Amino acid sequence: MREIFDKKAPKKATNLSINSSLLAEAKSLKVNLSATLERALEEELRENKRKQWREDNKQAIENCNRLADNGLFADKHRGF
Repeated sequence: MREIFDKKAPKKATNLSINSSLLAEAKSLKVNLSATLERALEEELRENKRKQWREDNKQAIENCNRLADNGLFADKHRGF
């Protein structure tokens, strides 16, 4: 799978505001906040990029589906 960001890029400190109860619970369970946030952000980015790709290619997908409705160009050559 193609990477959506440079995993070797240096870390950058940042400030976040999150629910204090959520933070306390995570700390009590020794959750690695940085790693957890990176995984969540990566999944969010992947989903957004999927949606964007589908939107960018919507017309081409519709065109291919219309062609398939009438049979594929190689159907007459298939032996199965």
